[in-house]
Amino acid sequence: MRIEYTIEFLDYWHISSGLSAGAKLDNMVIKDNNNLPYMPGKTIKGLAREVAEYFKDCDFVNICFGGSSDDKDNCYDENYKQTEGECYFSNASIKDDIAKEIVKHNMQDSLYEIITSTSIDEEKKIAKDNSLREIEVVVPIVLSGSIENIPQKYLEQVKSTLEMIKRVGLNRNRGLGRCRISAKEA
Repeated sequence: MRIEYTIEFLDYWHISSGLSAGAKLDNMVIKDNNNLPYMPGKTIKGLAREVAEYFKDCDFVNICFGGSSDDKDNCYDENYKQTEGECYFSNASIKDDIAKEIVKHNMQDSLYEIITSTSIDEEKKIAKDNSLREIEVVVPIVLSGSIENIPQKYLEQVKSTLEMIKRVGLNRNRGLGRCRISAKEA
């Protein structure tokens, strides 16, 4: 079975590339060869697994997402230790027709903004030394992806798990990455 999903971002968001731009930026967004943002399949898989573990249906978690080697995980099961999940999560990206127009008109840079933050010394009520950070974020857009090889009996659980994800990426607990995910059988 296969699901197609869309991620509609409601705010700025950031999925890190793990790179910086020297003195200019502390964190850059992950981008494809056309300088367009995307979300790796492993990121959405990890977020979906995190939600699925709350329901403690460990067969669902281990079969769809894979087993854990950490015996402290909620769904650790010796029988599934380090097994791969059956579900395949594609990268989520801008739809092809929209991406082609963005690239054709060389508008990639309009998808990004830079935000700054700093830590405040609570006692002195001033910024802490060397705490200014600048990160690249993506403006609210829509990404699409798919999940393949879903066992029939878990199709609805995978859909509802995706739709429960409300925030993704860096600083998701501080206001970035608010999103709405919708999923449908393909």
